[in-house]
Amino acid sequence: MVMVRYEVVEHDGGWAYKVGEVLSETFSSHEAALKAATKAAARQTIAGNTDGIVYQDKDGRWHQELADGHDRPATEVVDEP
Repeated sequence: MVMVRYEVVEHDGGWAYKVGEVLSETFSSHEAALKAATKAAARQTIAGNTDGIVYQDKDGRWHQELADGHDRPATEVVDEP
């Protein structure tokens, strides 16, 4: 099973959460960033509809796949000083 990690970090004079190297918007308080990360992590685990998707990879090639809406990752929120 895939694990998606939401990490609360200081960013741009405030706080944000990041997944991999991608940062969320900046929040004015640590509490607000933690709350947003927790909500986003919870939404990530909700099953959706199975549907076709089209995406472009880093080499510019296009792919078509059937995405199983019930194949959801596990998530964790990390809030370390």
